[in-house]
Amino acid sequence: MFTRFRPMTATALAAVLGCALIATATPAAAKEKPKKEEAGQGPKVSPSKAFMPAVKKMGDATKAKDAAALQAALAEGQATATSNDDKYLMGFYTLQLGILNKDEATQSQGLEAALDSGLVPAADLGNYNFYSGRFAYVKKDYVKAATRFEAAKAAGSTDSSLPLLLMDSYLNSGRVDQGIALAKATIDAERAAGRVPSEELYVRPAKALQAAKRTDELLDMLTLRVRDYPQPAVWRNTLYILLQQAGADKELNLDILRLMRASGAMTDRGEYLEYAAMATEAGYPGEVVSLVQQGIANKVFTDRDERFSQILSSQTERAKADRPGLLADAGKPVTNPKAARATADALVGIGEIAKAIPLYEAIAASDPIAQYRLGVAQALSGQNDVALATLAKVQGNRARLAKLWTVYVQTKTAPAAVAAAPAT
Repeated sequence: MFTRFRPMTATALAAVLGCALIATATPAAAKEKPKKEEAGQGPKVSPSKAFMPAVKKMGDATKAKDAAALQAALAEGQATATSNDDKYLMGFYTLQLGILNKDEATQSQGLEAALDSGLVPAADLGNYNFYSGRFAYVKKDYVKAATRFEAAKAAGSTDSSLPLLLMDSYLNSGRVDQGIALAKATIDAERAAGRVPSEELYVRPAKALQAAKRTDELLDMLTLRVRDYPQPAVWRNTLYILLQQAGADKELNLDILRLMRASGAMTDRGEYLEYAAMATEAGYPGEVVSLVQQGIANKVFTDRDERFSQILSSQTERAKADRPGLLADAGKPVTNPKAARATADALVGIGEIAKAIPLYEAIAASDPIAQYRLGVAQALSGQNDVALATLAKVQGNRARLAKLWTVYVQTKTAPAAVAAAPAT
């Protein structure tokens, strides 16, 4: 998972910023090489006459990896560096000193000086700006970090962490809309390339949206997250926000808990109690029985749990008594839409989904809740394509839940390697 800042070792940073740059910006060599050899090595750097002795010492000390000599040469050059070329070279060799001493503050100082000179070779601008941005990022100077990361991106940096760092810099500097837009664009690009996007592309924007109380957009982002990370814990976090939004609407709460159950996200005894109480009150004893049995099978509680033992005992008797009538009603013509929906709901609760679907179909056009539950029943029966088409028609206060059931259907049928890919 993405962390706020991963320090780069001095050896690795030298490989990226040091050795290659020495080859392109050593002033003495630039003067002596034939023009043919100079081709493609970036802008010429011409130190001023007064600065030449110091810069020669800097080059020699860098090649010898002599940090003390390099520091002395830089101190000497400070007094004679007057031109922009001199300032670029001071920045370059300050960077080398920072690398040799594993001193991030000195590395940052060197990068800044070199960039401010405007003479960093085009081929190195991406790296210079990227690492300058990283140093600003770790100092929590997010405005500066964003500026440097933008410049790195414009210069063609392909560092895999650049989109994440730029996005987080936007979010932390109050540019939430830019951060969200970049996150979505990066998500789309990653998916188009056949990769599962980093989970941080969802998590960090979600936190920013939650802080800004932009709940609808938060749920949009969480829906994208659960599409790529359909683990039970991710489902649980997403559905808890929906439960908070549902308020006192018991039927809607029950539908949310049903998806929580289907997605494997119910892991707490209290959730089973709440679900059981709602389903009991709504008159679905068969559903309560299967719920409690599932909780025992999943070892959320045991068969000796006194509260659930009482629930199981009372609801089992009711379920047995209700079953014959439900099966008989399933075959009758629909004359009362409300009664038909209640019968269909109860049939789904006892696993008779195939018998419930025609009842929902008969009333779905005039009953938004039946429309939604028809899609759920089709999904539970494995009619995936039909379920997706039905869920796409859902409107009203279950539209968000229908989108999540759509994700559930799609991820259940997706290749396991894609659905369960880890964050990068």
